[in-house]
Amino acid sequence: MTSLDDFARAKLDRIRAAALDRRTVPTVRDARAGVTREGRRLISFSCNDYLNLAHHPEVKARAREAIELYGTGAAASRMVTGDHPLMGELETRLARLKGTEAALVFGSGFLANIGIIPCFTGPDDVIFMDELCHACLFAGAKLSAATVHVFRHNDMAHLAELLATHRGQHPHALILTDGVFSMDGDLAPLDQLGPLAEAHDAWLLTDDAHGVGVLGAGRGSSFIGSEKARVPLQMGTLSKAIGSYGGYLCASTPVIDFVRNRARSIVFTTGLPPASAAAAIAALDIIECDAALRAEPVRKARLFAARLGLPTPETCIVPVIIGAADQALAASKALEAQGFLVVAIRPPTVAEGTARLRITFTAAHDDADVIRLTEAITALAILPARPETV
Repeated sequence: MTSLDDFARAKLDRIRAAALDRRTVPTVRDARAGVTREGRRLISFSCNDYLNLAHHPEVKARAREAIELYGTGAAASRMVTGDHPLMGELETRLARLKGTEAALVFGSGFLANIGIIPCFTGPDDVIFMDELCHACLFAGAKLSAATVHVFRHNDMAHLAELLATHRGQHPHALILTDGVFSMDGDLAPLDQLGPLAEAHDAWLLTDDAHGVGVLGAGRGSSFIGSEKARVPLQMGTLSKAIGSYGGYLCASTPVIDFVRNRARSIVFTTGLPPASAAAAIAALDIIECDAALRAEPVRKARLFAARLGLPTPETCIVPVIIGAADQALAASKALEAQGFLVVAIRPPTVAEGTARLRITFTAAHDDADVIRLTEAITALAILPARPETV
């Protein structure tokens, strides 16, 4: 027993006492919204593969072809070994999807945000960010060493107040937000954020990991309204609805050229494997032409919410807030016993006292399974009582 072991055990004891212990479980996903764990098949309502493209025959075939042509790995940083031909094609396709001049692909969404944010802000600068931003946005902000001001979730009046008070004290400013908030499933008010950012000469970055593929004709949260939102830095991932792996930034040509030269998570990281790039390109082909597929996840989320009397969801993520971490775990286990995988989300991923079931819907879910899940949740009596109508 070393002091290192003592340190780790003491920390683990506190984590376990708070019902916050996390473990990975060997799991095999299938193409029909199911998973197999310990020999038992469950219907998964915890997956971000919203269009089930990770199992699409054409997506898999294109990934196999890429391996045969280009091998399994990129071998080194893109700056050292160069790009296999699929990288340029993928970046061109992403820029077209997002309506920008250029795009840059990173190894993951986390790598994208910790690389992008320090490119545009340093110790003399300022960042304003929504309190429910994803952890990688907070990590990127911390790495930048900029002054950070956190505004209340989607509260434009609070953001305006912070901008008026603090923006003028710094040469450069970023505003950071998720496009779709991953734990609550709600949308950032981009139609208001864009003009507000411009009025204060602040650069707006949106993390659209959970919007692309399913919202705005597949183009993401910036395209939901009648006009494209004014977002100069559109970041996202290839690992949710696109069904592959990686992250990206879509922006103007000079912005992309600058980030390519300065983002440490590009310069000092091995490039994306060829199979991941090929899979993403194939998925984008499907997303662009299949409107019915794109609509299915949100339709099923709305079916679920309507049967439980929950507010109509804007996205394919529906949270059921329970409160205590141990109670959320108990609810998750009870649903698993009935054949559903619905993972409990606990602090620090969400705020203390807001542990929840984060329920996600995919194109492959059967309506009958969605309805069975509503019945199982109703039987658990974990939903807040509905207000009586007069």
